[in-house]
Amino acid sequence: MYFLNILKPKGMSSFDVIRNLRKKLKIKSIGHSGTLDPLASGVLQIGVGKATKLLDYLESDKEYIADIKFGYTTETFDCEGDKKFIKKPSFLESDLEKILHSFIGKSLQTPPKYSAIKQNGKKLCDIIRNNPNVELDIKKREIEIYSIQLLDYNGFDEAKIKVLCKKGTYIRSLVNDIGEKLTCGAYLSNLIRTKAGNFTIENAQDLDSEFVKINPLNVLNLEKLELNDNEFKRIIQGNHIKTDKNFNKSNILLTKNNKLVSIANLSDNLIKPKRLFFEGIV
Repeated sequence: MYFLNILKPKGMSSFDVIRNLRKKLKIKSIGHSGTLDPLASGVLQIGVGKATKLLDYLESDKEYIADIKFGYTTETFDCEGDKKFIKKPSFLESDLEKILHSFIGKSLQTPPKYSAIKQNGKKLCDIIRNNPNVELDIKKREIEIYSIQLLDYNGFDEAKIKVLCKKGTYIRSLVNDIGEKLTCGAYLSNLIRTKAGNFTIENAQDLDSEFVKINPLNVLNLEKLELNDNEFKRIIQGNHIKTDKNFNKSNILLTKNNKLVSIANLSDNLIKPKRLFFEGIV
């Protein structure tokens, strides 16, 4: 049971990465947190074995570096779609900075129709590819962008930005919305995820590496309680225990000999196990 910080290459889907790892590690139980489009590269959080059950507890804020092309739009909001000319860009760097700043904070965003979001059990991208003329009712979602930094601008039709945002933000949609506000259109030409929670691109490994196994206790940002022998026996039998200690969150990690035993729920000083992970603990 461990995590991996994988550097997903451009051109490979997130599930392609899982398929590759299953063959290499000879383990079927492998999952990821936060899908990356084939166009994108960068950090992919991987859970192996029982760590797949812990993926939802990882820190989920994301950081991206995105390349933008102005003057055109595409149906996919990225360079893979057919390009439609809107108009020649004619804005100042200060105009771009102002527009970028307007997206900081919480807002409602319409996800791309070419996405893995499901509608009636089917992915939107599959629905639209099977029936290009279908009318889709895509619900807007609340997103939150913490910061946007303009890294580079060629003074005409290309820019590079860094975005720190909450999980669930579509950078393709953000770029499309930026183009709409500038009235010249825009699409995403390249995307790199540089950070996902505590996983950074500096420590990410490619698929040909000898992988460094990441102990869940080192990356799960939850408070811990070391169990004594009696508490341990009760927890692994599915029973609750009492505590007088104060915790800031309702989810806590229970450990024994510095090994993860359980994700537990704390309510009214009662700790109840939600998932058990103990293996070979003495």
